[in-house]
This record gives sequence, C-alpha cells and structure tokens, in this order.
Amino acid sequence: MPRSPYRRPALSVLAVATALLAGACSSGGSGNTTGGGGQQTITYWASDQGSSIADDVKVLTPQLNAFTKQTGVKVKLEVIGWSDLLNRVLAAASSGQAPDVVNIGNTWSASLQATGAFLPMSSDVMKQIDGTGRFLPGALAATGAPGKDPVGVPLYSLAYGLYYNKAMFQAAGIATPPATWEDFLADAKKLTHGSQWGLAVEGASTPENTHHAFVLSQQQGGSFFDASGKPTFNTPQNVAALKQFIDFIGTDKIANPSDAEYSNGTEAVQDFATGKAAMLMWQAAGASLAKYGMQESQYGVVPVPFPASPPAGGKHVDSIVAGINMSVFANTKNKDAALKFVKFMTSKQTQIALNKAYSSMPSVTDAYTDPAFQTDTVKVFQNVLATTAAPMPAIPQVSQFQTVIGTVMKNLIAEAAGGKAVTDQAIADQLDQAQQQLLAGG
Repeated sequence: MPRSPYRRPALSVLAVATALLAGACSSGGSGNTTGGGGQQTITYWASDQGSSIADDVKVLTPQLNAFTKQTGVKVKLEVIGWSDLLNRVLAAASSGQAPDVVNIGNTWSASLQATGAFLPMSSDVMKQIDGTGRFLPGALAATGAPGKDPVGVPLYSLAYGLYYNKAMFQAAGIATPPATWEDFLADAKKLTHGSQWGLAVEGASTPENTHHAFVLSQQQGGSFFDASGKPTFNTPQNVAALKQFIDFIGTDKIANPSDAEYSNGTEAVQDFATGKAAMLMWQAAGASLAKYGMQESQYGVVPVPFPASPPAGGKHVDSIVAGINMSVFANTKNKDAALKFVKFMTSKQTQIALNKAYSSMPSVTDAYTDPAFQTDTVKVFQNVLATTAAPMPAIPQVSQFQTVIGTVMKNLIAEAAGGKAVTDQAIADQLDQAQQQLLAGG
C-alpha cells in the first residue's frame, strides 16, 4: 500500500517515468543480463512512494548507484504510479515480459502468489538475503498466504493514523484529538466552517476506500470473507462500515464534496497541509506535508478513532497492516543479481535512508536505532502496527476484492457528493452486485 495501498498502500498517479541509472542502457527485463559494455543489468519496477515520480527517482538514484558501485550490477529503474502498478504487474506475470524485481503492495501478496509468477522466498532463498530474523514479524506475515513460502520481503512498513492540525484544534477550543468516532464527529463539525473542512479524503481512490471499509468493518464486528474464503459482502456490519465513511461527505457534511473526485494521493494531503481541512486519515504523510510547507510541529498524529461503545464482536482495529514488499519474478535470468539487490535494499543503511526520505518505517529491526525512528509520530505508527493493525484477507481474490469494493464506495461517495441520500439499502444492493462480480471473476 502504499501512499496506499499500499501507500501511501497510497496512492494513485497517472504518469509513469523511467530513469536509467548509472548509465544502464539495456532494454531490461528478465531476458537481459547485460547492459552497455557487457555489464550485468537488472530491471526494477518501483512503486510511487514520494510526492511525485520525479521525487522517487531523486530518492532512489543514490541508493541504486551505491548498489552498482558495490556489486558491479547496474539497475534500470522504472517508477510506476499506483493507478497503473497492479495492472502492469499482472500483465507482466501473464506475458512473461517482466522486470527482474518489483515493488508490490503487501495486500496484493496472496493474489500475486496465486499466479505462480514470483520466486518463492524459501528458507534457502531467505538465507541469501541474511534470513528472516531481521524483519519485523508483522510485516513479514503480509508477504503471502499462510503456510506457503512468501513471494517477497517487506521493504517499507506503513500504518494509518489520524493527522490533526494543532492550530485549528486550538482555535476551535478542542483540547485533545479524538479517540472515539463520537468525539471525532463532534470535533469535525466544529472544525467545518466557511472554506475549512473537518476532514480531507480521497473519495475516488479505490485502494484508500477499500482500506477504510476493511478497518471500519472490523470495528463493527464484520468481515468481507468467511473462514473458508467465501465472500460475505452484504452484511449489516459491512453496510454500516461503508455508510459511516460515505456519510463523512453525505449526511455529516464534514468533508468537501469535491473530495469525491480526489484519487491521485496528493489532493487530500495538500488540502490538509494548506489549511483547507483540519484532519486527515493517512499513511506516512510527513514527507509530502513538508513539501507543501507544513512542518511536523504544526500537526499531531494519533490512532484512527474507535467507537466509544463498540458493537458486539467489534475488534479494536484502526489500520490495515500496510506496506510495500519487494518481489523477484520467477523467470528472471538474473536471479543471483536480483537477490543481491533485495539484500541491499533491505540492509540497515539503505532502509534508514529510504524510510527517512519517505516518512515510512523500516522493515528490519536494526534500522530503528536511528534517531529518525524515535519520534513521537513514528512511535504512534509502531504501536498501531504492533497492537491494533489487522492484515487484509490473505486470499487469492484480495486484489479483485479491493477493486470491486473500492469502486462501490467511489460511486456511492460521488452520489453523496451530488446531494443524493445514500441509504442502507442502496449500499446493500451495491454490495450484492460487487459480490456477484467477484464470484464471476471480475
């Protein structure tokens, strides 16, 4: 995720840019082992983690050059926006025309594992990258279906938190950030006036929508799949979860109706940073907020709220286990070089450098000795991941689930923004249709 999903999760951008690093000039992919001058070259598809693809290239270039200097292996980099990444990866998996190494949203792991297109990270393979013991257990658990060899290793760890503008809270006479949804809604209404809104959302982002639907369903005591993996979309708990989020724009009127069109992972963050909204539910927004001129002293971060009186069966979940994994395509002809690259990217020093740049959290334990990961904000996210985050369903259909549920929410949010009342029955009908679409293979 991941931005999201798998990001920061998040999130979507429309552009795709390619940077050739350290003079690499091979046309790349699994079938190419050398670049110009006979030097070995691997191709790497990176997910868009920064505020722009150009920023990602700027962040990654020094690290990839360092890898080339250390190993002699050049890296051909392509940074791909979240709106395109899953489709690009699936097309590569089916065509065989794939890069050597790719970033994937960790919530896609089980779906992509089912394609058989990725190198299983067996115990022998893991030994080549210094073993499993150095990774965060929760992040490592989100690398494939239980009982099977993972199809990647964690690269960036993420969780959702509630960002709030300290000055706006003070001006509204709100002494503490909300811990419950009841307090959240009361605060958001106080903070909504004139051109200022209580909350900013990315209402047209299908990954963001699905993440929130999953978390709110867990809080309601619901589930989108039963223990056998059968979809259970249309339940009272899931209807309540979707309605709660849709009502932020609809009934509650605490988010700008124009947020229904936001989808690229920058608009809601920018609105929060520039004072157009007082709160934001996001993963690792620090670097992006800084780009828009908002300093860490101007905002606080707390866990996403939980009901004051949770319903029967409600689980205290306030985030998905979010993050980005790094995987190797099984058909690579550069397996050894690809695994050297994975080892390098998950090494202590590289993890520190990259996660500092992206305001995300390292996937390896020894990187947390760096002072950058001892801040109050990071500690909030660490605690969420350790205690109140839940993994998305580890089933082959999880990527399709995210698409169909995210689209249902996108469409209903648009209706709410247009002034139409979105009823429980309307949500139930859409969930029925989404379940049938999933079962039909859509």
